[in-house]
Amino acid sequence: MALDTILLAVGPGDAQRTEELASAVSEVAGPTGAKVVMAHVFTDEEFDGVVSNLDYDPSGDIDPDEVAQRHATVRQLTDEFDAAGVEYSVRGRVGDHGETIVELAKEVNADRVVVGGRKRSPAGKAVFGSTAQEVMLNAPCPVTFVRGD
Repeated sequence: MALDTILLAVGPGDAQRTEELASAVSEVAGPTGAKVVMAHVFTDEEFDGVVSNLDYDPSGDIDPDEVAQRHATVRQLTDEFDAAGVEYSVRGRVGDHGETIVELAKEVNADRVVVGGRKRSPAGKAVFGSTAQEVMLNAPCPVTFVRGD
């Protein structure tokens, strides 16, 4: 199966695994020429926090795509993709992480979704939920999980 679009879901916990995520995506996107769509999904609270840190005018229209592009984790990934010659775009959304990633996968017609996460115990998953698990169960295409420490 040819890959045209890879959706890379980037979240608040991914700052420590940007190299692993970039490497996993570049290994597939580079040889296939697939375009990468980096998606940073914020909860309302996360979005408000990032917006205040970035000194936006709170009374103006604030574009989630622009906020995502300015986010430190996304900037690290764009540097990695620029160095690897991987074509990419950035999307920002506000909403439930798992549901919104699945919606974006459908919207961009993704051939693969890549999500990061950390190892959790079964009890930890039950108590805290798992964005990666929700995406794996509901995505319209195969999902690659990149585990960090």
